[in-house]
Amino acid sequence: MNNAPLLEVKDLKKYFDTPSGKFHAVDGVNLKISRGNTLGIVGESGCGKSTLGRTVLRLIEPTEGEIIYEGNNIVSYNKEQMKVLRKKMQIIFQDPFSSLNPRLSVSEIIAEPMIVNKLFKSKKELNNRVFELMETVGLAPYLVNAYPHELDGGRRQRIGIARALATNPDFIVCDEPVSALDVSIQAQILNLMMDLQDERGLAYMFITHDLSVVRHISNEIAVMYLGQCVELASTDELFSNPVHPYTKALLSAIPVIDVTRKGEKVELLKGEVQSPINPPKGCRFASRCKYAKPECQETEYSLYRVSDDHYVSCILAK
Repeated sequence: MNNAPLLEVKDLKKYFDTPSGKFHAVDGVNLKISRGNTLGIVGESGCGKSTLGRTVLRLIEPTEGEIIYEGNNIVSYNKEQMKVLRKKMQIIFQDPFSSLNPRLSVSEIIAEPMIVNKLFKSKKELNNRVFELMETVGLAPYLVNAYPHELDGGRRQRIGIARALATNPDFIVCDEPVSALDVSIQAQILNLMMDLQDERGLAYMFITHDLSVVRHISNEIAVMYLGQCVELASTDELFSNPVHPYTKALLSAIPVIDVTRKGEKVELLKGEVQSPINPPKGCRFASRCKYAKPECQETEYSLYRVSDDHYVSCILAK
């Protein structure tokens, strides 16, 4: 039996040139995702989550590192090779309105990737596939000629999901796909995505800032801070035994309705966020960490294994 991951990222880096220097958006990330599993990527705004997802798909070209998909390093792929591969790797965007072409109807939006990739020879086959995808994601047939501005956010995001499924992918980057939706609609979309995963064996990279959402959908979670992965563990392990001070602060901020936990304090982070432009040596969280020691300013810790499938980048893990 082949237990190799579907996608593996090795020491991935993405830097952007700015007038002040190199902006380290993604800086040495290592991750693995297996078929049928969901890896959640969490962290505050600006930590590099979305840049990581787009770099993995090569929508943004990496600065350094390897992106290994089905055993092949796709960083070296040319445009033609990537065009073939993109049928297997898709993305669902955060904003279900701006990600859709307002000039196209629902059927035209869903059909577009199949037309570009020449998946069907006849118009009839294409139309049948469009209706099949609409049914799969819960869009009523009468909406086939509707336009995005005529629909609510939930239906728009269902169009985005149908479009992502159109080429029968194995891997989908989900870039905060429910953050712009009402809570009740969020639950519907999440359940739809989990059902599709069970039916099709899809692998998801699920990017979000909402820890309640990521706990519901993910098998594993990677916590990012200023372009780096600071903790990686299974969902149950991360929530029951967080090690990194940043992870602990994130988890303590989750709202609870349990009155028996009313007195629990939220860990407030103090200090200045370090600039991601030409960052100095050492831990990037040190300026906000109450456990920081002098060596934290000098030593940059890599992910250290603290237990089975639990890795932490912190002196506390040693």
